[in-house]
Amino acid sequence: MLQLAIAQETPAAPTVEIVPQVEDIVAPYDDKLLRIAEVLGSIHVLRDLCGAKEGNKWRDVMSELIVSEEPGPRRKARMIARFNRGYTAFNQSYSNCTPSALTAAERYRLEAIRLSEQISSRYGR
Repeated sequence: MLQLAIAQETPAAPTVEIVPQVEDIVAPYDDKLLRIAEVLGSIHVLRDLCGAKEGNKWRDVMSELIVSEEPGPRRKARMIARFNRGYTAFNQSYSNCTPSALTAAERYRLEAIRLSEQISSRYGR
């Protein structure tokens, strides 16, 4: 009987519920979102290279995208990495504005619009 009384007085170990962390959650449209991030990085360098004088417009668009998504740390890091990848790819490829750079910037701008519309129409984001 003594053991039973001691066992009852000892508090039970707390139950730990395993819940996925916010940063582990992946949206069903993340592939498109990551592509938009990469495209924005590309546009940022190309438009600047070709004298658009937009300052940080495309970086600001990327920042707004991050804020609106409210990603966890890992998802945010992936988004930033893709922006930087797009930026770096064109920053290393072009040293001055060419007709192909102008064409690429416009194509990427249209692609970002198309992807945004697809996400918005399908997922309401």
